[in-house]
Amino acid sequence: MKKILIVNGPNINILGAREPEIYGNVTLTEIEKELSLLAKKLNVEIDFFQSNHEGEIVDKIQNSVNTVSGIIINPAAFTHTSIAIRDALSSVSTPTIEVHISNIYAREEFRHKSYVAPVALGQIAGLGTDGYIFALKKLASLAQTI
Repeated sequence: MKKILIVNGPNINILGAREPEIYGNVTLTEIEKELSLLAKKLNVEIDFFQSNHEGEIVDKIQNSVNTVSGIIINPAAFTHTSIAIRDALSSVSTPTIEVHISNIYAREEFRHKSYVAPVALGQIAGLGTDGYIFALKKLASLAQTI
């Protein structure tokens, strides 16, 4: 069975409590449960990972080489600051979709730059937690052709 890695960056662990007017009331645990059910239907496994630490995210991406068919990443604040995460994604050559719950382009100017987008297959922003669902469906479809 093909495996998809889902990586979430800083503060995603406190979804549901963190700025619900921007990020909604859904928790990370609820997102993971929904994605797990969908993964079964799509015949893929999921490896969930969340960290508030840049180096841990880099390590997880590097350690995914030859073990996953795709990566969904919500780098959160690291989107706009982390060349290290960008380079890790580039080095593994795994199809990657960047997801953001909010529309980063409708927010503060400093959020408009993504270091991840140029090395990702695509980016989904502003569609709430449904972005994870769309990304999983796409990567599962790609994984079946590999």
